[in-house]
Amino acid sequence: MTTLIFHMCREPEWQAALAAGRYDCSSQDQADGFIHFSDAAQLPGSAAKHRAGQTGLLLLTVAADALGDGLRWEPSRGGQLFPHLYGPLLPGQVLRVDPLPLGADGLHVFPPHVAGEAAKRGGAGA
Repeated sequence: MTTLIFHMCREPEWQAALAAGRYDCSSQDQADGFIHFSDAAQLPGSAAKHRAGQTGLLLLTVAADALGDGLRWEPSRGGQLFPHLYGPLLPGQVLRVDPLPLGADGLHVFPPHVAGEAAKRGGAGA
């Protein structure tokens, strides 16, 4: 079963990655030296903690197994294992790109496939 993982970035950062043929990291990833991803169940918490109130975001959906040895699952928030990519993300590795708008409640509204992935994995999800 393929695990889908998700990355949030600003639209101009993704447009620059498309032009360059590679995405090295978001402005928020630079200090850590890797690209932060979340699984479907972790995504709402990550958005609330790191992207609260931000507009103009995109959600990148990636199959974890497509990232090879550069992807590591490492302990982070509350001891949970989060996917971190050490190295660039190539546009061809991204399965889909969706806008990540804010709802009336000020929280990000995730596309339906995120909830489907969380349910498939048995997580709380979005």
